[in-house]
Amino acid sequence: MPTTDIREEAQRLIEKLPANATWDDLMYEIYVRQAIEAGLADSDAGRTLDVKEVRAKFGLPT
Repeated sequence: MPTTDIREEAQRLIEKLPANATWDDLMYEIYVRQAIEAGLADSDAGRTLDVKEVRAKFGLPT
């Protein structure tokens, strides 16, 4: 993911919120954004498992 100014990204998140948004709404949006970025970074770095591996790890049928 390209590096961008965190303030610009935060402003975009804020602007997307409805006028009656709460602090919890903002924190949720930040959390989701951060989780997605972390997942994409893990994927780019090859830190993922195949579905079959995960199912086997947890003893689920494949």
